Amino acid sequence: MGRKLAVIGAGLMGSGIAQVSAQAGWDVVLRDVTDAALTRGVDGIKASYDKFVAKGKLDADDAGAALARIRTTTDLDEAADADIVVEAVFERLDVKQDIFRTLDGLVKDDAVLASNTSAIPITKIAAATQRPERVVGAHFFSPVPMMQLCELVRGLKTSDETLARTREFAEGIGKTCVVVNRDVAGFVTTRLITALVVEAAKLYESGVATAEDIDTACRLGFGHAMGPLATTDLTGVDILLHAAENIYTESRDEKFAVPELMRRMVDAGDIGRKSGRGFYQH
Repeated sequence: MGRKLAVIGAGLMGSGIAQVSAQAGWDVVLRDVTDAALTRGVDGIKASYDKFVAKGKLDADDAGAALARIRTTTDLDEAADADIVVEAVFERLDVKQDIFRTLDGLVKDDAVLASNTSAIPITKIAAATQRPERVVGAHFFSPVPMMQLCELVRGLKTSDETLARTREFAEGIGKTCVVVNRDVAGFVTTRLITALVVEAAKLYESGVATAEDIDTACRLGFGHAMGPLATTDLTGVDILLHAAENIYTESRDEKFAVPELMRRMVDAGDIGRKSGRGFYQH
C-alpha cells in the first residue's frame, strides 16, 4: 500500500488525523475550503507537536519532519493521487455525499474512501459513488493524538480488502480498531454514548439529580473517565443533539429521542465549553 493520504476537512478531527498520520510517516495533503481554516488546522498541529516535544514524548527533529510531510490546499483535485482519503467534514449527509461524488471522479481506481462520520450510515455516503465497495467508515475519536480508538464501519457493499487496508492504515498510525459489521446509524460507540447522554439529560431535566452527581455516579460507579453530561459539554450539546437526531431518524427508537431541554440549550447557544455554558458553567 502506498503512503499518500488526503484528509478532507482541517477542523479538530481532520487536523488530528493529519497530525498522527504524518508522524507515522504518511505524506499528507490537508484540504479545506478556506486558507483561514487551513492555517488554524496547521497551527493546532504545530502546537500539539510542540507539547509532545516539551514532554519528551517526541523528538524535535521528528516533529519537524512530520510537519514537513503535511501540505495544505483548498483544491479537492489535490486528492487525486492519494492511496487513502479520509473525509472529516460537518455531519451532514448532503455535504458528505457531494464530497464523495467529486472524489469518485478524481481518485485512483484502488483508492480507499473513508468517512470519519460518527453517526451517518456509510451505505448512504457510499451511494453517491460508483465504487461503494471502496467506501468505509473510519471513525476516530477526539483528540485524535490522545485517543487510541478507531471504529471501522462496513457499509452494505464495503469489500473485505477495503476494510483490511483501512485497518492496516489505522493500526499503522497507532490506533486500536473495533469493527462494526452492520451499518446501523450511530454504529457502536455513538449509539452507546448517545443513549447514555439522553438518559442523563432526562434525569437532569426532571430534577432527579444534579449534573455533577449524575456524572460522579458514572465516573465512580462505572469507571468512566468522564461523565455523560461533562462529555456532552466537551463535545458540544449541538453535536450530541445532531447525532441523536440522526440515529432517531434512522431507527425510530425512543431511547434516542432527546429531551426538550437539550433543544432549548442549543436554541439559547448554551452548547458547552465552546460557548462557556452547557450543563456546566465554563
